[in-house]
Amino acid sequence: MKKGFQLLFALIGGALGAQWSDALGTPVFDVLASIAGVDEIRGQAVWMFLAFALVFYLVSAWAFHSMLDAIQDGEQRIESVPIIDLIAGSTGMGIGVLLSTLLLLPLDRTGFSNPLLHMLVIGILAFAGFRLGLVKKEELLALLEKRGEARGRRGGQGEVKGFEEHKILDTSVIIDGRIADICKTGFIEGTLVIPEFVLEELQHIADSSDLLKRNRGRRGLDILNKIQKELDVKVLIYEGDFEDISEVDSKLVKLAKVLRGKVITNDFNLNKVCELQGVSVLNINDLANAVKPVVLPGEEILVQVIKDGKEYGQGVAYLDDGTMIVVEGGREFIGTTLDVLVTSVLQTSAGRMIFAKPKLLEKAL
Repeated sequence: MKKGFQLLFALIGGALGAQWSDALGTPVFDVLASIAGVDEIRGQAVWMFLAFALVFYLVSAWAFHSMLDAIQDGEQRIESVPIIDLIAGSTGMGIGVLLSTLLLLPLDRTGFSNPLLHMLVIGILAFAGFRLGLVKKEELLALLEKRGEARGRRGGQGEVKGFEEHKILDTSVIIDGRIADICKTGFIEGTLVIPEFVLEELQHIADSSDLLKRNRGRRGLDILNKIQKELDVKVLIYEGDFEDISEVDSKLVKLAKVLRGKVITNDFNLNKVCELQGVSVLNINDLANAVKPVVLPGEEILVQVIKDGKEYGQGVAYLDDGTMIVVEGGREFIGTTLDVLVTSVLQTSAGRMIFAKPKLLEKAL
């Protein structure tokens, strides 16, 4: 490829030399003829062809490597840019070039056209259109999605082809692991999106020197492998990044806005940030609490008190699903199994807590 490029470059240089032989070569050959003591040197076009071909051939190696470096650098830059940014920027640039053509057309007709002015106007409007397209990329994406949904409703003999919503996974929900079981049941619809910056965070945790963090990171990677290979779920690895944002949670919120998707998490703080930013969120803890058996005040539960509570005289027990039960006056029953009466239930996004008292005390009263 390099040799072919050098040969082509030499031929182009030779052709240019032959074309410019009269304008550039005549003064040079007149000087050479006077030095040599002859009237003229014949074959000026041939000599100019050979001279320019040699010069271009010698320069072609540097030009070839410079071109390859520029192409590779451009490829790396394009790989890091999300596809929606490319589409939005290119659309804006095309509109800018079209607008510059319309503006320059009257100048061409009046005869006041100038190549330098053309390049300046086209460059400015193309750049302005590119920047405007990037700013309005979210609106452009929403417009394309609406058109896609409208076409889906019209196509396929009345069959409705709905838009597949994106469900974006965060690091905490991947490490938690319950998302794989939920996907297996078929309750999650649409496409699961795993951002590359979340994978990088998981890899960083898996490489941690701390044993607990390392085990959690490896567990998260195993869960992702299970979802991709064993479950019938569409998975998309989002390779884009938001370089102007450093926090992973902020990147997730931004990505959810760009894709118009929902964030799946069990992080209480991320849940609140999504609500403040107007981003839909699916909290695994909320789902787990919703499917737990309902416990009402006055019901009886058989529990085993296993440890002290925070307040004096309290005992703590747990249900099979991990719900904590605070037993008033249960400290003296630590290590025993007894019936308790539910007095109240506290429900939050962080979990459920049940307050109760021993049934034996109730009978005594």
